[in-house]
Amino acid sequence: MSAVNKIVVVGAGSATFGTNTLSALLRSEPLRGSHLALVDTDPFTLKMVASLADRLNKEWNAQFTVSSHLNHKDGVALQGARFVVCSIEVGPREELWESDYSIPLKYGVRQPYAENGGPAGFAHAARNISAIMDIVKDMEKICPNALFINYTNPMIRICDAVNRHSKIKCVGLCHQIYAAYGMIGVALSKELGINIPPELQGMHAAKDQHLSHKLLKEQTLSRINVRAAGLNHLTWVLSVHEQKSGKDLYPLLRERFFELDPSFEPLTREIFSLFPLFPGTGDTHLCEYLPWFSNPSAGSHERYTIRLYDWKQMAEDRQIQRMRLNAMANYETDIDELLHTDSEGAVELIESIVQAIPYYHLAANLPNVGQISNLPVGFTVETPVLVDGDGVHAVTVGALPAPIAELCAREVRLSELCVDSVITGDKVKAMQCLMLDPFVTDISVSRKILDDYLMVYKDYLPTFQTGPTE
Repeated sequence: MSAVNKIVVVGAGSATFGTNTLSALLRSEPLRGSHLALVDTDPFTLKMVASLADRLNKEWNAQFTVSSHLNHKDGVALQGARFVVCSIEVGPREELWESDYSIPLKYGVRQPYAENGGPAGFAHAARNISAIMDIVKDMEKICPNALFINYTNPMIRICDAVNRHSKIKCVGLCHQIYAAYGMIGVALSKELGINIPPELQGMHAAKDQHLSHKLLKEQTLSRINVRAAGLNHLTWVLSVHEQKSGKDLYPLLRERFFELDPSFEPLTREIFSLFPLFPGTGDTHLCEYLPWFSNPSAGSHERYTIRLYDWKQMAEDRQIQRMRLNAMANYETDIDELLHTDSEGAVELIESIVQAIPYYHLAANLPNVGQISNLPVGFTVETPVLVDGDGVHAVTVGALPAPIAELCAREVRLSELCVDSVITGDKVKAMQCLMLDPFVTDISVSRKILDDYLMVYKDYLPTFQTGPTE
């Protein structure tokens, strides 16, 4: 394949997404001979990833041209790019995440997970939007026709910022659809012949679940077809069919899920019993968008066993992963495990576009042009997509049930306010975003949280230093 296909990976040192994308790209036969530009602002990390890429390129005979760049602004990294894959995270990741959680807690706002929704969703989005818009504005000048493939969270807010405030085409990819496959696989394991890993505890927050999830994914993907739609991390299962027979499994799911031990994804169980569709993301993400966790004295976190992210442990795990990758880069250990990494969808999309071969992807985030008819036009929604030589095209799924659409629409509106406030530095819109948030029930508390966020994170949020005030 001609080197004209230049793929830029920004945040190439990401311990999970960056490495998975890197190894999947270099394994790709259709992309053989392309140019891979690695961008990371950390010199040690960039050197490590570049060395690993060189090793993979040589041992796998990938015939890529590999370049490394400490900044996308060097005038070289983005030049000629056809695809820009972004997995950046303004850091230090765990330290900032814990701070996002702790600041509202001072004022009695106890968030259930504090990553993508709640007041923390505002802070997390604000930091990353500022950094990502810097990238896409340079793309407008240097590679305006390149496709921006985003992994960075909060997904819907990042994609909305790019889609509404730049000329760059953006698609957001997330692996959370596989949580739906996993939960359905557990519920229908007897009928489908699926072996449930004995150590499985849940779909996201339980420690050391990666292998269990991988085993579930491998089994369920070959047995069922799941169609889902909504917002990223707030997606709903529209249909479930057995692959071989085409049998509709939704009626059976409604029975079998409630026969599971009540401790398995208890919030999902509760919502499924009260709403028309099965929520497909797992408890830890689902809880971030629901108003029934706003009262810390109600005990919702304990009742549904919602786990906080273990920031200290995950920071340690991230460092261990970096040490492993460094050992691979230095030829101190083998690279066999990288033969089976999951690209999380980016490589499949790129291959389809480059080869002009149609490809169906289970879930991607694109601006709503009517694929979900009762959510706001223009905002980023998540549906299945079809990919071909002309790009990524959303699959139309119609209307969501009214109560589900209402939950999604609220998140849409407050996300729009979040994005617009960050782009313009408008503190009034930032206040409106927090006041619409289901976890904040007092205006004065909204103001205190915002004031603290803007003070603590002032170095990350330049627009608020110069934007309009109240």
